[in-house]
Amino acid sequence: MKNNKKLFRTVAAILMIVTYAISTSAQTKPSGISRTELQRHDISTPGSEVVQAHIDFEPRTAFGNHNHPGEEIIYVLEGELEYIVEGKPPVTLKAGQVLFIPAGTIHSAKNVGNTKASELATYIVKKGKPLVQLIK
Repeated sequence: MKNNKKLFRTVAAILMIVTYAISTSAQTKPSGISRTELQRHDISTPGSEVVQAHIDFEPRTAFGNHNHPGEEIIYVLEGELEYIVEGKPPVTLKAGQVLFIPAGTIHSAKNVGNTKASELATYIVKKGKPLVQLIK
């Protein structure tokens, strides 16, 4: 009987860990979107770092409402991306166009085209905090 309880607790703990890992990865990487971190460095502002990433969006995919613990500077590399930034009208950007998103501002991005779209995202963020926080 004691062994059964111990086994049950162990299995339950493993299931909780696996469920958390799956839900966490799903929250930070929506289907059809891939993020490749290019570089991460401490900067001269104490407690801050810069992170640069290449983000690909398959056609008609979206990264829902989220924010970052610092500023985001976006450069569209290819395709057409629509950004909805809290307090502003939606804007659609094409290759070569840029967007600045202030720290903590809720925003989303969507590939509105029929081909792949990509952006170069540069974040100046508080070190040690999650880079992306999803907003429901």
